[in-house]
Amino acid sequence: MFVSPAYAQDLGGGAGGAFASFVPLILIFAIMYFLLIRPQQKKVKEHQKMVEALRRGDQVITAGGIVGKVVKVRDDGEIEVEIAEGMKVRVIRSTIATVRSKTEPAEG
Repeated sequence: MFVSPAYAQDLGGGAGGAFASFVPLILIFAIMYFLLIRPQQKKVKEHQKMVEALRRGDQVITAGGIVGKVVKVRDDGEIEVEIAEGMKVRVIRSTIATVRSKTEPAEG
């Protein structure tokens, strides 16, 4: 008597109503994927390419803000960076933030 006809009809719900309640969640996930996750994965791939392409003579900036010149590239994930004349430090490759100036590829 006090229940409106619209409310009484909605109680039957069914499978269509359950799927319709998940559509907004699916849309939110899709938007988050294209706006946040996918660009971040692209940025990580570009950083890996940059780090793999490091060679002797490149001017680099580390994540800690140290600016230096690559002196030696090692196979074990490290590089030697000269930060002042005669002052060399070993740096993990993945901590290189940017490459300021690249050297020309060796011809041969």
